[in-house]
Amino acid sequence: MSRTPEFVVLSDVAARAVAGPGSRHAALIEDAFKVLIETPGGGISLSGDSRARSLAKRAVLALAAQAESGAPVTEADVRMAVGHSRTGETAPTAPGGARRGPVSPKTATQAHYMDLLGRNDLVFGLGPAGTGKTFLAVAHGAGMLMRGEIDRLIVTRPAVEAGEKLGFLPGDLTEKVDPYMAPVWEALTQIVGTEQLRRRRDKGEIEVAPIAFMRGRTLSHAFIIVDEAQNTSRLQMKMVLTRMGEASRMAVTGDPSQIDLLNPSDSGLAHAVAILEGVEGVAIARFTAADVVRHPMVARIVRAYDDDAAKRGR
Repeated sequence: MSRTPEFVVLSDVAARAVAGPGSRHAALIEDAFKVLIETPGGGISLSGDSRARSLAKRAVLALAAQAESGAPVTEADVRMAVGHSRTGETAPTAPGGARRGPVSPKTATQAHYMDLLGRNDLVFGLGPAGTGKTFLAVAHGAGMLMRGEIDRLIVTRPAVEAGEKLGFLPGDLTEKVDPYMAPVWEALTQIVGTEQLRRRRDKGEIEVAPIAFMRGRTLSHAFIIVDEAQNTSRLQMKMVLTRMGEASRMAVTGDPSQIDLLNPSDSGLAHAVAILEGVEGVAIARFTAADVVRHPMVARIVRAYDDDAAKRGR
């Protein structure tokens, strides 16, 4: 460690954000760059060799700027700042440099995905869990709804999960379906808030339903999200894609490597991408383990499974 620490002047708000709850953020930066971070007041002190201090300072300043803008700083933000500092990349923002409320992309692929959502009629978001595919699509659709650009936000997903069948669940149809929709309701609650969600759901402006409920409908002036699309059959995928009506857009998200259908070759996601790539108005964003913004362990797990699949030629 260098005997001459470098002091970075920060506001109290920025210093608290960089340190994080229980100094957790600071510990992540220390571990990443092998530096020592102290908070004597008026900023932070960095100790370590010159290169380590320089990289850590770059991450610290990026997080400080985020905090000063009024945006919350999470552990995912810290990990992204560390990654951008190492590669020399600039942390991406939403198109036009504006933040979409409290939601903004944390990786270059996420920024590209949000740009595609704003410019295309049909966007496929493909990749592993934790990359923000569905969350960002929900945030984009909610933003369109709040701005009055659409009349409805509709999220649908197949009721197929790890071999469990609806008939084995207790309750009426709504009660049977709700467990499958829980991740979507959680995302909507986080983005629009409980009260706003309740009001708009009661008015029919926000709808979450299984794929089967889409049959026979024409969805006009809507943003439609097809989640967990790897678990749709080819017939289901064709059916839901052709629900688009006047002034509607659609995002289809899924992980082609996590198919829970009894016959994985029947999955409609890979088939749809294969025949629609290159069609006017269709765009595809492909995420990798590098885009995982959950616990860092998730990214390591995804990579391990990808490596195993590659060894077995799958």
